[in-house]
Amino acid sequence: MQEPTLFVLADRRLNEVVQQIRDDQWSLPIPEWIRLASTTDRSTLTLRDLVAYHAYDDVWVPDILAGSTMAEVGPDRWKAADLLGDDPKADFARIVEAAVAAAESLAPDDLQRTAHLSFGDFTVQEYFWQITQFRMFRAYEFAVMIGVDPTIPIELVRGVRAQLEPHIEGWRRIGVFAPEVPVPADASEQDRLLGLSGREPRA
Repeated sequence: MQEPTLFVLADRRLNEVVQQIRDDQWSLPIPEWIRLASTTDRSTLTLRDLVAYHAYDDVWVPDILAGSTMAEVGPDRWKAADLLGDDPKADFARIVEAAVAAAESLAPDDLQRTAHLSFGDFTVQEYFWQITQFRMFRAYEFAVMIGVDPTIPIELVRGVRAQLEPHIEGWRRIGVFAPEVPVPADASEQDRLLGLSGREPRA
């Protein structure tokens, strides 16, 4: 399955979970088992804050896929705190669909173009590797956190695993993933992927 298709599956699955957040859950604190960047202070972080961060990550997708740099767009054009207004579910869905439309508009040759990110230049294909797994794992974590079905579409599980396996030990060495978590021999494909990524299956 091509990288843009996998991204669309992951982004829409994340949106499906966000649409199930109850009004009284937006202020939930982020539990310790959800992996964050080592510099993140989770003491005051809420579910809404983390969803807003994903909105911020998604709102850049169309510009990055178009080949723009952050300097060209304006590094302060988007602010995470402002992206979710009085109707956070509708705002998040709108941002996701814009990112999805940008991904679906790509031609196969576009995967080798350059994506200009804040931490360096990568191919569009490599950019998709990063953002697809990020969304897929967050969809699972958010679902567990709010108590809804955390099942990931099997084609997405298999596609992300195929992307991760050749690179994951290198990414582990730079702190992107925690050490692998052992799972039973009869574990589902989803649980095996979670274990591979350093996450303990919780559903």
